[in-house]
Amino acid sequence: MSFELLHSETLLKGRAFTIRRDTMKTPDGRETKFDIVEHGGSVILIPIDDEGNLLFVRQYRHAAGMDLLELPAGTRDSDEPFEECAAREIREETGMEAETLTYVGSFYLAPGYSTEYMGVFLASDLKHNPLEADDDEFLSVEKIPIKLALEMTERGEMPDAKTLAALMMARSHLEKHQK
Repeated sequence: MSFELLHSETLLKGRAFTIRRDTMKTPDGRETKFDIVEHGGSVILIPIDDEGNLLFVRQYRHAAGMDLLELPAGTRDSDEPFEECAAREIREETGMEAETLTYVGSFYLAPGYSTEYMGVFLASDLKHNPLEADDDEFLSVEKIPIKLALEMTERGEMPDAKTLAALMMARSHLEKHQK
């Protein structure tokens, strides 16, 4: 199945992403348009403290119209390596530094309309070493035991897709850390 790019135009350049419209030729010869969110990539962290708790952040998400409980995450700065982004973001969002960052895997967040690719990292051996949060972030950190966090995901109590995906990807790692 082969699509051919005929034309691409930028519709909007935002702070964190660009929206472009691609005109494509379909495999059967028709033309169609795709609106794509260009995003430089991001990380999601699964911080585990020494007591076997996961550190989540609760923050207001305007598109959802509510506060959501999520794993800490953040956008890469330009071509910043994923691991460097992870080391920075955990400090900005939780105030903790991870002595050990373990890469778990990666995924596209919403490949139907976005280029955003997320790297997932377990963060352990935590120590207090905060960085200043972004100006638009108002976060509260919540500790939840691993077993309870996994049960909450199964009950649909964490409706954030990146959190669900990361927890499921890391499930076998997490079970080793349960207290």
